[in-house]
Amino acid sequence: MIINTNTGASTAARVLANNTALLQASLKRLSTGSKIASIADDAAGMAVASRLQNKLSSLKGATSGVNNAISYSQTQDAYLEKVEEALDRMGELAMLAMDPTKSEDDRVLYDSEYSELAKFIDSLGTKEFNGQGLLDNTTITISVGLNSSGNSVSYAMGNVDLDAADYLQLKYNSGNMTYGIDTYASASTALAKIKAAQDQLATDRSTVGANLARLETEKASISILRDNLASARSRIIDVDVAEESANFAKQQILVQSGTAMLAQANVLPQSALRLIG
Repeated sequence: MIINTNTGASTAARVLANNTALLQASLKRLSTGSKIASIADDAAGMAVASRLQNKLSSLKGATSGVNNAISYSQTQDAYLEKVEEALDRMGELAMLAMDPTKSEDDRVLYDSEYSELAKFIDSLGTKEFNGQGLLDNTTITISVGLNSSGNSVSYAMGNVDLDAADYLQLKYNSGNMTYGIDTYASASTALAKIKAAQDQLATDRSTVGANLARLETEKASISILRDNLASARSRIIDVDVAEESANFAKQQILVQSGTAMLAQANVLPQSALRLIG
Protein backbone atom coordinates (compact mmCIF):
# COMPACT_ATOMS: atom_id res chain seq x y z
CA MET A 1 0.00 0.00 0.00
CA ILE A 2 1.52 3.31 -1.14
CA ILE A 3 0.68 6.97 -0.72
CA ASN A 4 3.02 8.98 -3.00
CA THR A 5 2.01 7.36 -6.29
CA ASN A 6 -1.69 6.66 -6.85
CA THR A 7 -1.44 4.45 -9.94
CA GLY A 8 -5.15 3.69 -9.98
CA ALA A 9 -6.06 7.37 -9.91
CA SER A 10 -3.55 8.14 -12.69
CA THR A 11 -4.98 5.41 -14.90
CA ALA A 12 -8.55 6.51 -14.19
CA ALA A 13 -7.63 10.14 -14.93
CA ARG A 14 -5.99 9.19 -18.24
CA VAL A 15 -8.96 7.10 -19.35
CA LEU A 16 -11.34 9.84 -18.22
CA ALA A 17 -9.42 12.45 -20.19
CA ASN A 18 -9.54 10.28 -23.33
CA ASN A 19 -13.25 9.61 -22.96
CA THR A 20 -13.91 13.29 -22.27
CA ALA A 21 -12.07 14.21 -25.49
CA LEU A 22 -14.13 11.64 -27.42
CA LEU A 23 -17.32 12.98 -25.85
CA GLN A 24 -16.42 16.54 -26.86
CA ALA A 25 -15.63 15.40 -30.40
CA SER A 26 -18.97 13.60 -30.61
CA LEU A 27 -20.73 16.70 -29.28
CA LYS A 28 -18.99 18.81 -31.94
CA ARG A 29 -20.02 16.40 -34.69
CA LEU A 30 -23.65 16.50 -33.60
CA SER A 31 -23.69 20.27 -33.21
CA THR A 32 -22.00 20.98 -36.58
CA GLY A 33 -23.44 18.09 -38.56
CA SER A 34 -19.93 17.30 -39.82
CA LYS A 35 -18.38 13.86 -39.41
CA ILE A 36 -14.88 15.38 -39.53
CA ALA A 37 -14.71 17.42 -36.35
CA SER A 38 -10.99 17.98 -36.84
CA ILE A 39 -8.74 17.57 -39.86
CA ALA A 40 -6.92 14.91 -37.84
CA ASP A 41 -10.09 12.79 -37.83
CA ASP A 42 -9.83 12.04 -41.56
CA ALA A 43 -7.16 14.01 -43.41
CA ALA A 44 -7.54 12.03 -46.65
CA GLY A 45 -11.32 12.25 -46.51
CA MET A 46 -11.16 16.02 -46.03
CA ALA A 47 -8.85 16.32 -49.07
CA VAL A 48 -11.26 14.31 -51.24
CA ALA A 49 -14.22 16.31 -49.93
CA SER A 50 -12.40 19.57 -50.77
CA ARG A 51 -11.81 18.44 -54.36
CA LEU A 52 -15.45 17.47 -54.69
CA GLN A 53 -16.49 20.85 -53.30
CA ASN A 54 -14.30 22.61 -55.87
CA LYS A 55 -16.01 20.69 -58.67
CA LEU A 56 -19.42 21.49 -57.19
CA SER A 57 -18.57 25.20 -57.13
CA SER A 58 -17.45 25.05 -60.76
CA LEU A 59 -20.64 23.26 -61.78
CA LYS A 60 -22.68 25.86 -59.93
CA GLY A 61 -21.07 28.52 -62.11
CA ALA A 62 -21.69 26.38 -65.21
CA THR A 63 -25.37 26.08 -64.27
CA SER A 64 -25.63 29.85 -64.01
CA GLY A 65 -23.97 30.23 -67.42
CA VAL A 66 -26.31 27.71 -69.04
CA ASN A 67 -29.36 29.41 -67.51
CA ASN A 68 -28.18 32.76 -68.90
CA ALA A 69 -27.62 31.16 -72.32
CA ILE A 70 -31.17 29.78 -72.18
CA SER A 71 -32.48 33.29 -71.46
CA TYR A 72 -30.35 34.60 -74.34
CA SER A 73 -31.84 32.05 -76.75
CA GLN A 74 -35.36 32.67 -75.50
CA THR A 75 -34.88 36.38 -76.16
CA GLN A 76 -33.63 35.58 -79.68
CA ASP A 77 -36.70 33.49 -80.38
CA ALA A 78 -39.02 36.20 -79.04
CA TYR A 79 -37.53 38.71 -81.50
CA LEU A 80 -37.64 36.20 -84.36
CA GLU A 81 -41.31 35.62 -83.58
CA LYS A 82 -41.86 39.35 -84.13
CA VAL A 83 -39.92 39.14 -87.38
CA GLU A 84 -42.24 36.33 -88.45
CA GLU A 85 -45.30 38.46 -87.66
CA ALA A 86 -43.80 41.37 -89.62
CA LEU A 87 -43.03 39.15 -92.63
CA ASP A 88 -46.55 37.71 -92.57
CA ARG A 89 -48.01 41.22 -92.67
CA MET A 90 -45.57 42.27 -95.39
CA GLY A 91 -46.66 39.29 -97.47
CA GLU A 92 -50.30 40.27 -96.96
CA LEU A 93 -49.57 43.85 -98.01
CA ALA A 94 -47.74 42.61 -101.12
CA MET A 95 -50.75 40.53 -102.08
CA LEU A 96 -53.03 43.53 -101.55
CA ALA A 97 -50.74 45.62 -103.76
CA MET A 98 -51.07 42.99 -106.50
CA ASP A 99 -54.85 43.40 -106.54
CA PRO A 100 -55.62 44.72 -110.05
CA THR A 101 -58.50 46.77 -108.66
CA LYS A 102 -56.10 48.86 -106.56
CA SER A 103 -54.82 52.19 -107.82
CA GLU A 104 -51.20 53.37 -107.71
CA ASP A 105 -52.16 55.68 -104.86
CA ASP A 106 -53.46 52.66 -102.93
CA ARG A 107 -50.19 50.84 -103.54
CA VAL A 108 -48.23 53.82 -102.19
CA LEU A 109 -50.23 53.57 -98.97
CA TYR A 110 -49.52 49.85 -98.71
CA ASP A 111 -45.87 50.53 -99.43
CA SER A 112 -45.73 53.01 -96.54
CA GLU A 113 -46.72 50.37 -93.98
CA TYR A 114 -44.55 47.81 -95.75
CA SER A 115 -41.53 50.10 -95.41
CA GLU A 116 -42.16 50.69 -91.72
CA LEU A 117 -42.25 46.94 -91.10
CA ALA A 118 -38.97 46.63 -92.98
CA LYS A 119 -37.49 49.34 -90.75
CA PHE A 120 -38.67 47.37 -87.72
CA ILE A 121 -36.92 44.21 -88.93
CA ASP A 122 -33.81 46.28 -89.65
CA SER A 123 -33.82 47.71 -86.12
CA LEU A 124 -33.84 44.27 -84.52
CA GLY A 125 -30.40 43.59 -85.95
CA THR A 126 -28.87 45.88 -83.30
CA LYS A 127 -30.58 44.32 -80.28
CA GLU A 128 -28.30 43.07 -77.49
CA PHE A 129 -28.44 40.84 -74.43
CA ASN A 130 -26.14 42.25 -71.75
CA GLY A 131 -23.80 43.57 -74.43
CA GLN A 132 -23.95 40.46 -76.63
CA GLY A 133 -25.54 40.80 -80.06
CA LEU A 134 -28.69 38.74 -80.49
CA LEU A 135 -29.32 38.78 -84.24
CA ASP A 136 -26.05 40.03 -85.73
CA ASN A 137 -24.20 36.75 -86.32
CA THR A 138 -22.66 36.79 -82.82
CA THR A 139 -21.32 33.38 -81.75
CA ILE A 140 -21.79 32.57 -78.07
CA THR A 141 -19.56 29.91 -76.49
CA ILE A 142 -20.45 28.77 -72.99
CA SER A 143 -19.04 26.30 -70.47
CA VAL A 144 -21.36 23.37 -69.85
CA GLY A 145 -19.32 21.41 -67.30
CA LEU A 146 -16.01 19.67 -66.67
CA ASN A 147 -14.26 16.80 -68.39
CA SER A 148 -12.45 13.93 -66.65
CA SER A 149 -9.35 16.11 -66.28
CA GLY A 150 -11.29 18.91 -64.62
CA ASN A 151 -11.08 21.19 -67.66
CA SER A 152 -14.04 23.18 -68.92
CA VAL A 153 -16.21 21.67 -71.68
CA SER A 154 -17.58 24.35 -74.03
CA TYR A 155 -20.51 24.54 -76.44
CA ALA A 156 -20.63 27.06 -79.29
CA MET A 157 -24.25 27.96 -79.94
CA GLY A 158 -25.53 28.30 -83.51
CA ASN A 159 -25.94 31.96 -84.45
CA VAL A 160 -28.58 34.08 -86.17
CA ASP A 161 -27.93 36.94 -88.60
CA LEU A 162 -30.55 39.45 -89.74
CA ASP A 163 -27.95 40.71 -92.20
CA ALA A 164 -28.13 37.42 -94.09
CA ALA A 165 -28.83 37.77 -97.82
CA ASP A 166 -32.46 36.65 -97.61
CA TYR A 167 -33.21 39.37 -95.06
CA LEU A 168 -31.16 42.08 -96.78
CA GLN A 169 -33.47 41.97 -99.77
CA LEU A 170 -36.24 43.39 -97.58
CA LYS A 171 -34.27 45.98 -95.64
CA TYR A 172 -35.02 49.66 -95.75
CA ASN A 173 -31.77 51.22 -96.94
CA SER A 174 -30.90 54.91 -97.38
CA GLY A 175 -34.48 56.06 -97.47
CA ASN A 176 -35.81 53.51 -99.96
CA MET A 177 -36.77 49.89 -100.28
CA THR A 178 -34.73 47.61 -102.52
CA TYR A 179 -37.94 45.74 -103.21
CA GLY A 180 -41.00 47.85 -102.38
CA ILE A 181 -44.64 47.29 -103.31
CA ASP A 182 -45.51 50.67 -104.80
CA THR A 183 -46.13 49.04 -108.21
CA TYR A 184 -47.71 45.79 -109.28
CA ALA A 185 -44.42 44.46 -110.66
CA SER A 186 -42.39 45.38 -107.59
CA ALA A 187 -45.03 43.85 -105.31
CA SER A 188 -44.78 40.60 -107.26
CA THR A 189 -41.00 40.61 -106.90
CA ALA A 190 -41.24 41.53 -103.20
CA LEU A 191 -43.55 38.60 -102.55
CA ALA A 192 -40.89 36.17 -103.78
CA LYS A 193 -38.28 37.88 -101.58
CA ILE A 194 -40.60 37.63 -98.57
CA LYS A 195 -40.94 33.89 -99.22
CA ALA A 196 -37.12 33.55 -99.25
CA ALA A 197 -36.89 35.55 -96.00
CA GLN A 198 -39.54 33.35 -94.39
CA ASP A 199 -37.56 30.25 -95.37
CA GLN A 200 -34.44 31.76 -93.79
CA LEU A 201 -36.45 32.69 -90.70
CA ALA A 202 -37.63 29.07 -90.35
CA THR A 203 -33.98 27.96 -90.46
CA ASP A 204 -33.00 30.56 -87.87
CA ARG A 205 -35.80 29.65 -85.50
CA SER A 206 -34.83 26.00 -85.91
CA THR A 207 -31.25 26.95 -84.98
CA VAL A 208 -32.43 28.76 -81.86
CA GLY A 209 -34.71 25.85 -80.98
CA ALA A 210 -31.80 23.43 -81.34
CA ASN A 211 -29.72 25.65 -79.06
CA LEU A 212 -32.45 25.64 -76.45
CA ALA A 213 -32.86 21.86 -76.66
CA ARG A 214 -29.10 21.36 -76.22
CA LEU A 215 -28.93 23.84 -73.35
CA GLU A 216 -31.85 22.26 -71.51
CA THR A 217 -30.19 18.85 -71.88
CA GLU A 218 -26.87 20.22 -70.64
CA LYS A 219 -28.64 21.85 -67.69
CA ALA A 220 -30.25 18.53 -66.74
CA SER A 221 -26.89 16.75 -67.12
CA ILE A 222 -25.14 19.28 -64.87
CA SER A 223 -27.89 18.92 -62.26
CA ILE A 224 -27.48 15.13 -62.23
CA LEU A 225 -23.71 15.44 -61.86
CA ARG A 226 -24.05 18.03 -59.10
CA ASP A 227 -26.49 15.83 -57.18
CA ASN A 228 -24.20 12.81 -57.34
CA LEU A 229 -21.06 14.75 -56.43
CA ALA A 230 -22.92 16.33 -53.50
CA SER A 231 -24.02 12.85 -52.36
CA ALA A 232 -20.45 11.56 -52.58
CA ARG A 233 -19.17 14.52 -50.55
CA SER A 234 -21.97 14.06 -48.03
CA ARG A 235 -20.98 10.44 -47.39
CA ILE A 236 -17.47 11.63 -46.56
CA ILE A 237 -18.14 14.71 -44.47
CA ASP A 238 -21.69 14.61 -43.09
CA VAL A 239 -22.36 12.92 -39.77
CA ASP A 240 -24.78 10.01 -39.41
CA VAL A 241 -26.88 11.47 -36.59
CA ALA A 242 -28.32 8.12 -35.47
CA GLU A 243 -24.90 6.47 -35.27
CA GLU A 244 -23.26 9.48 -33.64
CA SER A 245 -26.09 9.83 -31.10
CA ALA A 246 -25.42 6.27 -29.97
CA ASN A 247 -21.71 7.02 -29.74
CA PHE A 248 -22.45 10.21 -27.79
CA ALA A 249 -24.53 8.25 -25.26
CA LYS A 250 -21.74 5.69 -24.92
CA GLN A 251 -19.05 8.34 -24.32
CA GLN A 252 -21.31 10.18 -21.88
CA ILE A 253 -21.74 7.03 -19.79
CA LEU A 254 -18.01 6.31 -19.92
CA VAL A 255 -17.21 9.85 -18.74
CA GLN A 256 -19.68 9.55 -15.86
CA SER A 257 -18.30 6.13 -14.96
CA GLY A 258 -14.70 7.37 -15.24
CA THR A 259 -15.46 10.33 -12.99
CA ALA A 260 -16.95 8.02 -10.35
CA MET A 261 -13.99 5.62 -10.57
CA LEU A 262 -11.48 8.46 -10.30
CA ALA A 263 -13.21 9.56 -7.11
CA GLN A 264 -12.94 6.00 -5.77
CA ALA A 265 -9.25 5.77 -6.75
CA ASN A 266 -8.54 8.98 -4.87
CA VAL A 267 -10.12 7.48 -1.76
CA LEU A 268 -8.03 4.28 -1.75
CA PRO A 269 -4.79 5.80 -0.28
CA GLN A 270 -6.80 6.91 2.75
CA SER A 271 -6.86 3.25 3.81
CA ALA A 272 -3.20 3.64 4.74
CA LEU A 273 -4.26 5.96 7.57
CA ARG A 274 -5.81 3.00 9.39
CA LEU A 275 -2.44 1.33 9.55
CA ILE A 276 -0.76 4.52 10.76
CA GLY A 277 -3.45 5.31 13.30
